[in-house]
Amino acid sequence: MALPTPSSDRHGTRYLRFAALGDSTTVGLGDPVATSVSPTGWRGWARLLADALATSYDVSFCNLAVTGATAGCVVAGQLDEAVAHRPDVASLIVGVNDTMRSTWDPVRLREDLMGTAEALHGTGALLLSARFHDHGRVLGLPAVLRRPLGARIEAVNEVYDEVHATFGGLRIDLGLQQEVLDRSFWSVDRLHPSELGHRVLAHGFARLLVAEGLTLAPVATTAEGGLATSWRSDLRWCVAEGAPWIGRRARDLGPWAVRTAWHEARAPRGPAGRAEPRALPARAGK
Repeated sequence: MALPTPSSDRHGTRYLRFAALGDSTTVGLGDPVATSVSPTGWRGWARLLADALATSYDVSFCNLAVTGATAGCVVAGQLDEAVAHRPDVASLIVGVNDTMRSTWDPVRLREDLMGTAEALHGTGALLLSARFHDHGRVLGLPAVLRRPLGARIEAVNEVYDEVHATFGGLRIDLGLQQEVLDRSFWSVDRLHPSELGHRVLAHGFARLLVAEGLTLAPVATTAEGGLATSWRSDLRWCVAEGAPWIGRRARDLGPWAVRTAWHEARAPRGPAGRAEPRALPARAGK
């Protein structure tokens, strides 16, 4: 894909438009800052990358990400505004929430991600995306849940492979990042990056953009400018956000988990005593 060419005004100032689409990771959860820095109280990798770009360009940054968003939510609530922003650079990192819902539908997921990528590509934007890591391993899930969740994550990754092959752009493969397995990469919930995790993501994308020909300052991979977390703040988050989220996911995935455990128990065993793999249904009902 051609490198985006920032526009210039008559004084030579270079403008660059950056639109970020996605879920809570792009919102910045896990990287708390003062509300004077960000009205949402979160900064995150996309903001860090925008700030790095702002060292060389006059950046118009449009963060449209929404906590809990699925690929369908991006199509319905973020894509039109992103296209209207006419971005030079656009990020699309979403899909994990899809894997954790009883409405999981890989066919619809592909339609949503491919359609979003096509629309962003049509604006001339350079697309930033990611392949996801093994969430079950990071979360410490039992094998009976880790394997089927991993299969769903891999289905999402296969769509992103198709996105990248079709529309180009730059991407990070989190499954190849050793930092992802480090506890310090994650916030208390192990679902959202910590400040360090967000910085590693922003640093990775910044390096790719520099290699592509853009000029920007490197993103530091040490804590800087964020709010220090403590066991008290972690506890408050767990009570206010974490426990309700776990409750929603338990209601959503409980029947699926029971069915998965049942099929694992009944499956024929291979030479190593493990259940033989079975295909996942295209869609799991509520």
